[in-house]
Amino acid sequence: MTGRAPARSRTHCAVEFQALPSRIGQVRRIVTAQLRHWRLDPLIDAAALGVTELLTNVHRHTGPDKHCTVEIVLLKDRLTVSVRDHDPRLPRLRAAESTATHGRGMALIAAVSDSWGMRAQNDGSGKVVWFTLPVVLGTPLRQAAVPGTMPAVSALAAAALPEAVVENA
Repeated sequence: MTGRAPARSRTHCAVEFQALPSRIGQVRRIVTAQLRHWRLDPLIDAAALGVTELLTNVHRHTGPDKHCTVEIVLLKDRLTVSVRDHDPRLPRLRAAESTATHGRGMALIAAVSDSWGMRAQNDGSGKVVWFTLPVVLGTPLRQAAVPGTMPAVSALAAAALPEAVVENA
């Protein structure tokens, strides 16, 4: 495992890993733990659903390179969750048949998020797909107990994803 010391801000978390089915649930638990750490419990369900859908798209639609990065960024009034992968093909919002077992991921993200979007990397090396959730103003952020230490999610990430790179800033 490779880890990086956090910067002064406690409003960013990133996890790099392989988007395999066994890892998607683990990353969902990391996102949940980070949001609890930030005391953003009301956003957990929507964020967990959205990140699961984005990671499932990486698993189903990218080539053999399933390496991706999940980033969570907390600003004053919104939480942004993004997934970066190495496949330059952009997802599309489409209507799924009522009996279809797949094809609703981006529609689900559109339904639960405040906004969403995607962008291809300029060099053709992949894409970033993201969504935002509104943060209720006045929700306090819980700071780490000791300044300069990693938030609790880092220990969870280290235990859950031994080969992952986890960065909290």
